[in-house]
Amino acid sequence: MIARRVAVALIVCVAAVVGVVVSIALGAVEIPFATVIDALTGNAEPGPLRKIILELRLPRTIEAIVVGAGLGVAGALLQGALANPLASPDVIGVTAGSGFGAVLILLVFPGSIALLPLGALFFGLLAAGLVFAVAWSGPHGGGVGRLILAGIAIAALFGAGTTSILVAYPDRVQSALFFIAGGLTSDGWNDLKSIWPYFLAGFAVAVWLARPLDRLALGDEVAASLGARPRLVRLMAGVGAALLAAAAASLAGLLGFLGLIVPHAVRLAAGTSSHTYVLPVSAVGGAALLLYGDTLARTLRAPIEMPVGPFMVVIGVPLFLFLLRRAV
Repeated sequence: MIARRVAVALIVCVAAVVGVVVSIALGAVEIPFATVIDALTGNAEPGPLRKIILELRLPRTIEAIVVGAGLGVAGALLQGALANPLASPDVIGVTAGSGFGAVLILLVFPGSIALLPLGALFFGLLAAGLVFAVAWSGPHGGGVGRLILAGIAIAALFGAGTTSILVAYPDRVQSALFFIAGGLTSDGWNDLKSIWPYFLAGFAVAVWLARPLDRLALGDEVAASLGARPRLVRLMAGVGAALLAAAAASLAGLLGFLGLIVPHAVRLAAGTSSHTYVLPVSAVGGAALLLYGDTLARTLRAPIEMPVGPFMVVIGVPLFLFLLRRAV
């Protein structure tokens, strides 16, 4: 069993490293792998290729790594905290809230397009905050069922708001499609500079919760006898997942599918549900999946860039179904 876990972790790490090199090398302009290595190590000659690598593709690759890792960890946190294999950022309303914030900026305030990442982040966190406020209020607050039902209600509310805006501004809908489908952009480091603290906070919460989530898997009573506080663990897992998912949506649009499938794939492939293993491997696996999906989106019809969401589905679903068939 240990050998299997080590093998899965190594395969995922190698896939991620290869994905980084491929992501930087391939695109509308193909760059030799040797030039990519030279640029990353500071040995490349000044020129257009070096500028493309360091100022356009490297920031985009880092964004893909951070977003993919954030969504993978967010899904693992929620699935562990809620003991629900179908849990994803959608459950706590983050995806619907971020979508509303982005569509609001793109369609109603197109002159403030620079605020798109912050708008998606703000409304994603607002939606999660409303879900937590409802779920933890009143008697028996903090229960799993209560949280899921609150998430469904708040997601429906923001979804209705998004639909209303799309209907009210039909002539501008095209500008919002790329965000809804999910995709990265080549805007350099600017967006990541304003969003990285939220990723850092979310990852820190995930590290702190790894062992408490393992105790929670034993049942609330057993977890409490071992020193864990089930409701607090679920709340903190929701907060961490909300930070990661909202930050990811602000950079790459609505890619909630990744947060659902990656933790599943890791558990099935490695044969373990230990969060000290699942959380870090899900982070690397999510990064690898998004790297390959983004590379396909940029290269298949280059120089035209396509949304990355459909490509992640094409890559991830066959792998997941293969693992699921072997496990069942």
